Amino acid sequence: MPQQNLHIQDNFTADMMVAGVDEAGRGPLAGPVVAAAVVLDPGYPIDGLADSKTLSAATRDELAEEIRCHALAWALGSAGHQEIDQINILAATMLAMQRAVAGLRLTPRHVLVDGNRCPDLPCPATAIVKGDSKVAAISAASILAKVARDNEMQEWDKRYPQYGFTRHKGYPTRAHVQALQLHGPCECHRHSFAPVRKARAAGIQADSG
Repeated sequence: MPQQNLHIQDNFTADMMVAGVDEAGRGPLAGPVVAAAVVLDPGYPIDGLADSKTLSAATRDELAEEIRCHALAWALGSAGHQEIDQINILAATMLAMQRAVAGLRLTPRHVLVDGNRCPDLPCPATAIVKGDSKVAAISAASILAKVARDNEMQEWDKRYPQYGFTRHKGYPTRAHVQALQLHGPCECHRHSFAPVRKARAAGIQADSG
């Protein structure tokens, strides 16, 4: 697959140390929101980078390994389900992005963020709508965030197999909502989200597997 991107990042020189940032997990009813920040090596272009949602799980895993091995710097940041309930999903997403950028071993001169808004950062930042399909570093960040979050939901599936987290990763599929109605929410559900609140009101408590 050819590399998709980079007319936007062409405006930045290599010595500016540009980081791409993206998140995974704003829409699910369970689990964290996970963000990644990536500074790619201009001397090592990675073929096949694209919006993580358009790639198969196997391709994402392969690309994630290549990104981790060859990027100049990368880091993950997350906000858990309890933080999401406390401060809302938008604020939690911004917090996860801040944590990802703070975790980079190199300090970026500029940050390119997927979407239409940026978190407060100690360096200049630009929001790019559909940036995960336009900018290589954002594509890389979307892949790392998606892989990390999917892996975490697979771990939750081991504890609570009745919800099918491995299949839907916590998103509000029909099967997930039905499982909520049958079993009630478990500890990783976002209780501030309406389908979870409704299931919780029924008074059913989940048992771990």
